[in-house]
Amino acid sequence: MKTTIELPDDLLIEAKKRAAERRTTIRALVERGLRRELEEPAPRTTRRPRIRWVTVKGKLAPDLDLADREKMMDWLLDDRH
Repeated sequence: MKTTIELPDDLLIEAKKRAAERRTTIRALVERGLRRELEEPAPRTTRRPRIRWVTVKGKLAPDLDLADREKMMDWLLDDRH
């Protein structure tokens, strides 16, 4: 089936270069990319918790650990702050 898509000029130029480097067609690149995109699992539909901004004058809160994402999320979701 034929279809028409509009692409930004810079993206089309890069696609043409990549196709030439791989000795393939833009159609093949688009088809592979679209198949790869469709194979990925659907994004989660659950909503992330809303982040509350907590500020402490001049520094980070003393018990907030930014190096550990899980601990940081636990800290943000804790109502004691």
